[in-house]
Amino acid sequence: MNRAPRQGTGVPPEPAMPTEPATAREPSVPPEVATGVDPSEEPVHWDLGASQSYAEYLRLDRLLSAQELLSTEHDEMLFIIVHQVSELWMRLMLHELHGVIECVQRDDLDPSFKMFDRIGRVQAQLLAVWDVLSSMTPADYSSFRNLLGRASGFQSLQYRLLEFTLGNRHARYIDVHPAGSTAHIALSRALQAPSLYDEVLRLLSQRGYGVPAAVLGRDLSQPYTPSKQVTAAWLGVYHNADEDWDLYELAERLVDLDHRFQLWRFQHMKTVERIIGYKPGTGGTAGVSYLAKALRLRLFPELWELRTSM
Repeated sequence: MNRAPRQGTGVPPEPAMPTEPATAREPSVPPEVATGVDPSEEPVHWDLGASQSYAEYLRLDRLLSAQELLSTEHDEMLFIIVHQVSELWMRLMLHELHGVIECVQRDDLDPSFKMFDRIGRVQAQLLAVWDVLSSMTPADYSSFRNLLGRASGFQSLQYRLLEFTLGNRHARYIDVHPAGSTAHIALSRALQAPSLYDEVLRLLSQRGYGVPAAVLGRDLSQPYTPSKQVTAAWLGVYHNADEDWDLYELAERLVDLDHRFQLWRFQHMKTVERIIGYKPGTGGTAGVSYLAKALRLRLFPELWELRTSM
């Protein structure tokens, strides 16, 4: 029913809205969305000639055939891929850490900060894999766990190399690999080589900060013992940050790395607790209680200690 405008209000009636053509309301759709992309319009190298292919460069035949299941259980594929991906990320992390060590050795720290950034992103990926693995229920894992035998992440060569490179060392860990094996030899060498923190402390000494000779000349194969003098040296760096900014920045990058490593350990422990509870690990450790001990470890202890002193 049409309403007449009210009389006496002094307000003119609102003009009617213009009617738009129906076609104006229809969104324009790009042709490629509606019909797809025609690859014949691109200068694609359909014939690779003598060039290697993408799959050949990445060795995908080997990479994608490395998931050999021991059971018919659906979730075993998840379990294998999560650990294989973790090993790949650890390989990149080791590559970047050795690059950092080379920068520290030649006292050229600026390039190392980009490497530290990349290490941080790798650590984020390593942390994220626990979220994926935690989608596995206890029943899922129990359906194929016995087939693993004594295979365990405790035997991961690359994880142990990471810990040795970062300074967390104990010679007994080497013995999980047979004497004379490639893994045993690699770990023995890493145990005798200076860790990242050893090289950093040597650089501090070269820059004039008071790192004791006993710390610099210690037995590298033994666990590192925190030193009050080293804490004092780092305090000097923090109080002198304007002049030695690169050392100050290096210290903060080390703390970031250590912090993320602790988060990784914690998430590892909680994922194991969620999936197997307090059962022993397949590698013979006590499982969750063993992993909980590592939560108290500090890779660079004096950098945490100095925060209380500032």
